[in-house]
Amino acid sequence: MDDDQLRTVWQQRQLNDGVAHLSQSLMMLMKHKLAKKVRQLSSMAAIWDEVIPESIRDHTALESLQRGVLTVLVDSAAHRYQLQTLLTGGVMAEIQKRFPGGLDRIRLIPGQFHSVDVAGQPRYEL
Repeated sequence: MDDDQLRTVWQQRQLNDGVAHLSQSLMMLMKHKLAKKVRQLSSMAAIWDEVIPESIRDHTALESLQRGVLTVLVDSAAHRYQLQTLLTGGVMAEIQKRFPGGLDRIRLIPGQFHSVDVAGQPRYEL
């Protein structure tokens, strides 16, 4: 190889200054976009665990909390009915009183979820 070819190969192998590492973008996403949502959902999960009876709570999963609407997955129609009855019976007001972020309504949707992951560990640890 002559000097021109070596110089070309060397220049091609140099890092380009315009390239950003993926970790920087992910860190910004986690820090600015997801951190607030995770904090809100984790504080709601703590309230949910205190207010909702275990017999119903084990059949639910908090999906999201956006614009004052908490979306909850419920695994069966019977548990959905029980939860809806419980919420209209005064538990909704208790949750709204305890949650500082402002909760307008709770949306119950049918869904399947697993309470443990592939390794057998709890799916959510807060």
